[in-house]
Amino acid sequence: MNSNSSGHGLEGFLTGKGFYIVLFLCAAVIGLSAWMMSVGNETMEDLNDFSLEPRVETVLVTPDVEAPKLEVMAVPAEPAEEAEPVMEEITEEEEAEPVWNETDAGETCWPVEGELERLHDVEHLHYDMTLRDWRTHEGVDILAPLGETVCAAMSGVVMNVEEDGLYGTVVTVDHGDGTQARYANLASIPAVNPGDWVMAGDVIGAVGATALCEIGQGTHLHFAMYLDGESVDPLDYLPV
Repeated sequence: MNSNSSGHGLEGFLTGKGFYIVLFLCAAVIGLSAWMMSVGNETMEDLNDFSLEPRVETVLVTPDVEAPKLEVMAVPAEPAEEAEPVMEEITEEEEAEPVWNETDAGETCWPVEGELERLHDVEHLHYDMTLRDWRTHEGVDILAPLGETVCAAMSGVVMNVEEDGLYGTVVTVDHGDGTQARYANLASIPAVNPGDWVMAGDVIGAVGATALCEIGQGTHLHFAMYLDGESVDPLDYLPV
């Protein structure tokens, strides 16, 4: 009985107002489906138009910084090559020779002031207190204090400065006229060198105690003169 009532009720609903309600709902569903399909198609078209390759846009941003200024440096000009000085070779023959001053050749002076202790004598033998034997004497011994200044007796060129085994420190001066003066028993360091030009009165050294052969005497200068290599009396060349 209940089932029949339900069947008649449903039938009545569909034949009445319910029919329009169902019809409206069906139309709504169809319209919604159509709209969704339309939207889906447009979405698919958009997807088809989209390129698979990504587009990379490069944006250049210019920094607000001033470009650096380039300084132009001046390149110095190369200096002109200087001409090298020409060195003239001087041969042994062209070397300067001492100039003999004839105006001063005759001027003489005593090399040191003092008394004569021993005289020049090459003809007779005399007893030597230092060597304790008999021998000649080729110069004069002039007594003078140790360190007393010794001067050139005449102008000339210093020919030699040497250390003699018997006469100690010796300076030899050539006067250019065949004569040479020999100053012996000087202090160890003389005031001249070989090649020096000295005038009469110029300092050549000092009285020393270097002559071993005359060490037994008082402090003195041994002064000798030679003419053409032969011993001569120095007193003949010194002022009276």
